[in-house]
Formats: sequence, structure tokens, C-alpha cells
Amino acid sequence: EQLLKIQLPDTISGRRHQSVPSSDQGSQPLLLPLQLLIKPLRKRFKYHFSGAKQTNALDKPEWYLTQILGWIRDHAGFLDQNIQPLLNRAGYPHVEAKVEFTQGLLALVADKLAHDMDALLYDEQLFSHTIDEVLLFDRELRDSYSYPASQPGVLHVLTSHDSFQRWITVERKFAVEKMDLLFSSETAWTSQYGDMEDVDDLKTGECAEGFMALMLALTDRYKPLPSAANKLAFLDLQLELLDDFRIRLTQVMKSQAQDPLGATYLSILNAVHYVISVLREWSETVFFLQLQYHRAEQYRSSTVPRDRGSTVPEDRLSSLDGAVFDELITLLELLRSDMLSAVCELVFREVKARCKDYREQSWLSLPSDKEYISRALSPAACPLLLLLKDRLHALSTQLSAPLFTRVWQRLADMLNTYILQEIILTNHFNEGGAAQLQFDMARNLFPLFGEYTPRPDNYFKDVKEACLLLNLKLGSAMLLTEMLKKSLHGSKIDPNTEKESPEKALMDMGVFKLSPHEAEQVLNLRANWTAGKQGRS
Repeated sequence: EQLLKIQLPDTISGRRHQSVPSSDQGSQPLLLPLQLLIKPLRKRFKYHFSGAKQTNALDKPEWYLTQILGWIRDHAGFLDQNIQPLLNRAGYPHVEAKVEFTQGLLALVADKLAHDMDALLYDEQLFSHTIDEVLLFDRELRDSYSYPASQPGVLHVLTSHDSFQRWITVERKFAVEKMDLLFSSETAWTSQYGDMEDVDDLKTGECAEGFMALMLALTDRYKPLPSAANKLAFLDLQLELLDDFRIRLTQVMKSQAQDPLGATYLSILNAVHYVISVLREWSETVFFLQLQYHRAEQYRSSTVPRDRGSTVPEDRLSSLDGAVFDELITLLELLRSDMLSAVCELVFREVKARCKDYREQSWLSLPSDKEYISRALSPAACPLLLLLKDRLHALSTQLSAPLFTRVWQRLADMLNTYILQEIILTNHFNEGGAAQLQFDMARNLFPLFGEYTPRPDNYFKDVKEACLLLNLKLGSAMLLTEMLKKSLHGSKIDPNTEKESPEKALMDMGVFKLSPHEAEQVLNLRANWTAGKQGRS
């Protein structure tokens, strides 16, 4: 206790202040009793880890780092049970003995690391190994030895100008080499989980999964750095690597563009979607939100107007809104959209090519339901439905669930429009033809999509409503047609009579999607009118 009353001159006691910068408490010299406690340890440290001793090996930084952790562990009980009560009684309750002791030892590590750095910079392998060990040391120090995150460690040595630039260069080189290996691998586009869908719902290939694991590891490496500027430098590297990965994906995709339904093309599509999903998830984490804030602050501080008349362009400032990965996500989403369009267009073209016979069959002369024991699928519809079924099944097994949902919904929309415009509106239908069309659609086409949604008919509303109008009873159809004619074509009606809304009349019939003009056009395709009606159609 008496030692606590002795205050040494700063020239003697300020050594730690030079080696371990940072917080207010950490910037003060060690208390004399703790300096005396550390003195023999400092002597042992210098004996073993300096000069020509075998233990002073550049390729074994883990030796002195482990020694420091060992001393912290061995002295923890003594510091808590003996030294801390003395500090509390002497009026130093704000001083944590174990933290002070640890900081004194970290000064030894910082000095040692700074001394070795000049030699390490010229050996990439040794430099990388030292970086790994120091990062591991810092993580273990805080996770296993309860060293506060707010207190300084030794990472500031790695962020001195020459060391930091070398670190960035090494990380970039390693990442590019890893990317080369991933893209050249024979299993680059194969999921490491095989067919285990419950494990890999996104069906991600080894290339994309390996690269994003690399990006996650890079984030973990620079996350503990004390300076926001250093973190932003690593973020720039990360964005550069992610964009490089996007460009490489695009190049491989273009080489496979002749076969959009091929395994490689679809795996690349899965990869793009996976990267988008991961980046969106990362964008919402506190760490990257903080980096976006620091990035905006850094930009604003570097673009302060030099005179009152000058302003920072709003478009430059607006680019700082959102998240750090937004620009990259936008580019990846464009790539994903183009690839999805290529897949859907190819399937649609194949289906459309098999629609010719179905579109041109004689819808005006088909037998009515009275002439059938049981109505069957139109023979001309079999090829196109078989092809569609095969394509949907293949895509469902190769694409991730979210992507396949986009595909089948877009295909359903394209087919809905095509069937209405190219099959229904280009033909006329007798009673049997209308019934056959409704059977083909409701009992065969719609159920193909029933495996993916409980209400597939909701994705074919135009076709469903056109079939409903074509199969209305004759009296209801004639009344609806007459009402639509009066409403749409200005026929003279009693001015004292309230004009009925055509939309309301259609909704009463169960038609919500088709416009009154489209509904009238469909009704005029019916062939079972009187001679006057038939002539008008």
C-alpha cells in the first residue's frame, strides 16, 4: 500500500504510454506496484525473445504471444484476490489490477512486434503468419481473458503505414489466388452438400460458397482494428474483390449463354442469388452500418466547401445513403434478372413452338359435353404440357427455392398472356370448343403449377376469366353483351335510368381482371348466338 503513495517521474514511468496508445485509463502510467510486479517478467521476456536466443524466432511469434497469455492466466487469481482489494482500500477502486497488469505486458508485445516488423515486411509468408497469430492473440485475449474491448491492444502496430499497406497487399494477393483456385476447380459449380436440400436450400456451388466464406474471414480479420479509417480501407478492398467476383461470374455465364438450362448456367444463377442474399444480410448488421456512417463522415469531412458559395453536389451525397453493398447488389440484381429472363424465354419459346397444332385446331366444331362420357385432354395439348412439366421439374431440382419461385411465376404470367392473345382471341368457339378449352386449362394446365402453389388459377386470371365468359349460359352471355355494348359504345338509353357500371356487372359474374373491352371481345368469340349476334362477331 505504501508503494501506491510513491509517484515516479514521467521519464521513468511513462514507457507504457509510448507503446500502447488509446483510452484515458490506458494513457496513464502503470502504478508503481504493478510496474515492480512486471519488472522481472519484462527481464525474462527480453532474455528469451531478443538477441540470438533460439526462442527469438521470426517464424514463431506464437511463442512469445503464448508466454504473455500464460503470465496473464497465472497471475489472474493473485491480482483479483490480493492486489485489487489493496487498490480499493488505497482509493483506486477505478483501477482494475488485472487490466493494468495486462496492459503492462502488452507493451512488451507491442515493442517486440514493432522491432520485428522491419524484417517481416520482406518475407510474405512470415508476415502473413505473424498477422494471423497477432489477430488470434487479440481475439483470445478479449474472449478468454476478459480484456475489455474498449482498452488498447497491440493491433495498432499492424496499422502503421508500411505494415498496413503490406497487409492490404498480402490480403488482396491471397484472395485473388483463392478466387483463381475456386473458379478453376472441377467442382466449382457443384454443391458440396449434393442433393441434401434440407441442408442447402439455396443450392450454392462450391465456388460461390467458398468465396463468401473468404469474404467473411476477411471481415473477421479487420473487424477488431481500432481505427475506422483502417476498417474503411479493408472495406474498399472487400468491395473490389466482390466486384471482381461478379465480373468473373458474368464472364463464365456468357460462355454458357448458349445453354440457359444447363447445369453450369443454373448454378451460376444460384451463385448470384446467394451472393445477393448474403450481402443483404451483412448490410443490416451493426458493423457494416457503422462503416457506412464512418464512410459518410469521411466523405463529408473531405468535401467541406472551401467558401460559402460552394456546395457539395447532392448526387454525390445521396450516393452515401443506404448500405455499403447497395451499388454491388444492384449490379448483381441486374445480372440475376438477365439470367432469369434467358431461362424463362427459352422455356417459353419451346412451349410456344409446340402450341401450333393446339392453336389451330377447330374450336368451332368440337362436340359438346352431351356427346362425351368423360371429356379428355385435347391431343394437340399433350406435347406442350409434357414439355412444360419436364422443364418445371428440372428447374425445381436445379434452382434454389426463391429463384424457382420467380421462374415459375414469370412463366405462368407469360403463358397466361400468350394463351389469351394468341389462342383465345384469335379463334371462335362453339359450346364444345369453349368446354374443351376450359377443361384443358382448369384440369390440366393449372394443376401443373399446383405443386408449387395452392391456388395456381390465380396466376392465370386472364385465361380463367375468358373461359368463364365463353362458358356462360346463353341467356346470361347475351344480357352481359348487350349491357357492355350500351356502356362502351354509347347506345341510346333512357336518361332517367341509372347507368349500370360495366365493371360491377363483370364482377357480379366473377370477372375481376379483364377490362370491359376485353370481356366484350371474348364474348363476341362465342359461336352460339342468334344469326344477328353471330354476324356482329
